[in-house]
Amino acid sequence: MPPRIAPHRLPRAARRPAAPGLPAPALLQLMWLASPALPVGGFSYSEGLEAAIDAGCVTDERSTRDWLLDQLHLVLARGDLGVVTRAVAAWQRHDVRRLSELNTWVLATRETSEARLQTEQMGRSLVDWLRPRAGLDPAWLATLASFEPQPCYPVAWAAAAASVASVSARDAGLAYAFGWSENMVQAALKAVPLGQAAGQRVLAALAAELPDAVDHALALPDSLRLAHAPGLAILGARHETQYSRLFRS
Repeated sequence: MPPRIAPHRLPRAARRPAAPGLPAPALLQLMWLASPALPVGGFSYSEGLEAAIDAGCVTDERSTRDWLLDQLHLVLARGDLGVVTRAVAAWQRHDVRRLSELNTWVLATRETSEARLQTEQMGRSLVDWLRPRAGLDPAWLATLASFEPQPCYPVAWAAAAASVASVSARDAGLAYAFGWSENMVQAALKAVPLGQAAGQRVLAALAAELPDAVDHALALPDSLRLAHAPGLAILGARHETQYSRLFRS
């Protein structure tokens, strides 16, 4: 049986002081972008959770909570959350070279074909969804579409978030992380399966940890950003040939 992602968590980053709240229209836009209901296909991926269930690593509410907390701190906070927060800042200063570097890093560090397919498909779908929407600079869309071979989801999502007035990199990171958390809990409800009340308790546990995960991602230099979770990669590879499955990863 593959091991859990890791037996420990990252040390807590120093908690940042609370920033002034976003204006209501901007906050609502950010909530909209973070929603799993956004039509980009996120609901069709479990990011290895379904394979962990099949392997017996995740079996109930407690193991689901522990698995997702580990994945938040040891995978998301050390990888894609750092990309999102830096990409928001890069979009705001129109640093195309930096954005291209971040996009290349994400695509190069997907450890399975399903994970690579997910970030490409969701990035492409988000670009398509953004095209007719007001408020996004057409030049940004052209830049996104130019990334080779595809715009990845974290960089594409950061473009949409950066267009929200007054948004900070931390605001965007929190919204992205909550959207990820809600999507993963929805996957657990279907696949473990869990009841609605159990799912809300798991989501509450994740939400309580999001500020520390985002602050860690903000403090992490490029040299320490990584996407290396061997247990999760093994499960992701097994999922590609799993006999019975609901999700695409």
